[in-house]
Amino acid sequence: MAKSTRANSNKLSGDRRNFLKGAVAGTAALLAPAEMAQAAAAGVVAADADSNGSLAVEVQTMDRSGSDFMIDVIRSLGIEYVCANPANTFRAFHESLINYGGNKNPELITCMHEEHSAAMCNGYFKIEGKPAAMICHGTVGLQHAAMAIYNSYGDRAPMLIMDANKTAPESRNNGSDWEHAASDPAALVREMTKWDDNPSTLQLFAESAVRAYRISMTPPTMPVCLVTDWALQEKPIRESNLTIPKLNLPAPPVGDSGAVAEVARLLVQAENPVIVADRAARSQAGMDLLVELAELLQAPVIDRGGRLNFPTQHPLNHTYRARPLISNADVVLGLEVKDFNDVVMSTKDRIGDPIFTRATKPGAKLITINSDDLFTKSVMQTFHRYTDVDVPIAADAHATLPSLLEAVKRLVTTDRKTAYRARGAKLASARQQWLDQTRDLAANGWDDSPISTARLCAELGAALKGEDWSLVSTVIHENYWPLKLWTFDKHYQYIGGPGAGGIGYGAPAAVGGALANKKYGRLSVNIQCDGDLMYCPGVLWTAAHHRIPLLTVMHNNRAYHQEVMEVQRMCNRKNRGVDRAKIGTAIEDPNIDYAKLAAGMGMYSAGPFTDPNEVGPAIKRAIAVVKHGDPALVDLVVQGR
Repeated sequence: MAKSTRANSNKLSGDRRNFLKGAVAGTAALLAPAEMAQAAAAGVVAADADSNGSLAVEVQTMDRSGSDFMIDVIRSLGIEYVCANPANTFRAFHESLINYGGNKNPELITCMHEEHSAAMCNGYFKIEGKPAAMICHGTVGLQHAAMAIYNSYGDRAPMLIMDANKTAPESRNNGSDWEHAASDPAALVREMTKWDDNPSTLQLFAESAVRAYRISMTPPTMPVCLVTDWALQEKPIRESNLTIPKLNLPAPPVGDSGAVAEVARLLVQAENPVIVADRAARSQAGMDLLVELAELLQAPVIDRGGRLNFPTQHPLNHTYRARPLISNADVVLGLEVKDFNDVVMSTKDRIGDPIFTRATKPGAKLITINSDDLFTKSVMQTFHRYTDVDVPIAADAHATLPSLLEAVKRLVTTDRKTAYRARGAKLASARQQWLDQTRDLAANGWDDSPISTARLCAELGAALKGEDWSLVSTVIHENYWPLKLWTFDKHYQYIGGPGAGGIGYGAPAAVGGALANKKYGRLSVNIQCDGDLMYCPGVLWTAAHHRIPLLTVMHNNRAYHQEVMEVQRMCNRKNRGVDRAKIGTAIEDPNIDYAKLAAGMGMYSAGPFTDPNEVGPAIKRAIAVVKHGDPALVDLVVQGR
């Protein structure tokens, strides 16, 4: 075995020293005087030449730079991870993180793209309940990250964005320094963040970072952006008496007591109340409170799936009976519902502008408890269509549930409890009937090839029994089969989808969710759409490199299937047939081999499988790999929806 020379790598041999001296001299000989001055200014070579006309390398040293203090600040916030694709504008921060900070709390997560960095932070928050950080490079890095930042903004998922920028023109050197810098880089994402700042001193950086964290975590929670100046990172610390403010999060806004009492009165008196939750439960405590309220009233719950708000197999979970329940409701309570108009109004796909009609019966009372009413922007229209509401409460639903629950308890009489029991029995019977029908539907096409979405989800659910699992992907493209068939009763078992519907969210958000689950020993699962993965395939390498345990099961339908359906709809509208609808929407000729793609990233993989009888065994083999601590991918060729 060859002897390692790594231990002596800091001592150059004579031959190596001479070679490097010659290389420097050769570089200098190619430079004109003006170029030599420019190179010296860039720190590549010293300004003074020796007697032979050679330029010596200039070595610059310091004890501590501003970036060391920045690491102290980030660490004080309890941030565990910084996701980044490396760049020269934050080379000092990078070095301080891995050396001064020891690459622990926070740990650097190496990403192949800034969109990965931001989307990982999104998925991480929805499991861990606190922000991760990302740092990116000037204008170009922030533009790469923008789509994922917008998803997080729409998802109300906070993250700390740090954009490294050469703010002062005198700090910029060559062409790219100018092209990658801006006087106000945060303007690029200002309409999709809650707050931003450009601190000019280290002390102001500390204060702004703590302020940013507080703002991001105060409902409605959202991303925030700090411009992290290059010079502030790199220059020696000159400021004296630097301090880091103490982080104290404010209590979330709670609904006005009078308004809460009115909501309780309406709910208690209602004959057919319906509770609709979207991003209401941030924790298990939030889920438990909603269960207690629903059981007290024996009221059905419709879970819109922004988070997991309600146990999927609970007798009062009537998510998939939403339309008949809403049409018969006399009170509808919306808890952090992103699009309440979609709940209480109906429309049809038609030629021209949509026409909305009221889905509820006349006289039905509409109530919302929503922190989005506390903060709205104008350019990015994530606030959806305006809806007339009888009792709007601008507050955090999660924080308001305890007082609402107590107000309801005070008003419930023995007579009302008797009526509630009868209502609950009818609801339980209707749900069981729906569940039986749903299971029958899932059996349709059980042995089909390509594999049915129901077979994929049923086999995966069976393989997860007995495990502490967490589904870190959306399920819309699988006809929501997991939420229909599996038992979800822990808040971390489902994180919802992209808040703004941007493609490319799925894979990196799943890796971020799995990163958060890692320390808890949970089995993270990602049902991954093929088109979505091709936006960000490099995140598979990040999962393999950092040994992030994640089971990815490909929903490989070899198309952007939603767009296939949309084009088919247009073909039918114009009576032209649907046989050409795959042009521009299919991902075939050639077919992508996702197993080989994953293997090329250093990940265990298997497939592609077209035989449904191979699904269960393949998933079980992959789970064994994930439980060993590594990511794994199973490529399944599956039907559309």
